Amino acid sequence: MAKIKKGDLVVVISGRDRGKQGRVLEVLTETQRVVVEGVQRVTKHVKVGQSQRGTRTGGIETIEAPIHISNVMVVDAETKKGTRVGYRIEEIERDGRKKTVRIRVAKRSGKDI
Repeated sequence: MAKIKKGDLVVVISGRDRGKQGRVLEVLTETQRVVVEGVQRVTKHVKVGQSQRGTRTGGIETIEAPIHISNVMVVDAETKKGTRVGYRIEEIERDGRKKTVRIRVAKRSGKDI
């Protein structure tokens, strides 16, 4: 089970963008990498082409590159600092049936994420 999910607010804990915060745009599970908004920006050269309307496309774009999942940490909503993530098992009742569910918990404050 992934501890970092799409849409989480994370802080970079190592690398050239150390200390920056941003939302997770994409999680690449097979390579254990995440794409974070505003972090690890690289320039990409796009070949010139034409769209259907006749406008030219291409040039130099800046995009977010993926970084390893171990270099980011989930931000706790209360303290606004990075925190480790754990799981708590709870039983939820739905339609008269009990179901066991794992809930992500911030280890620093003990609150649900």
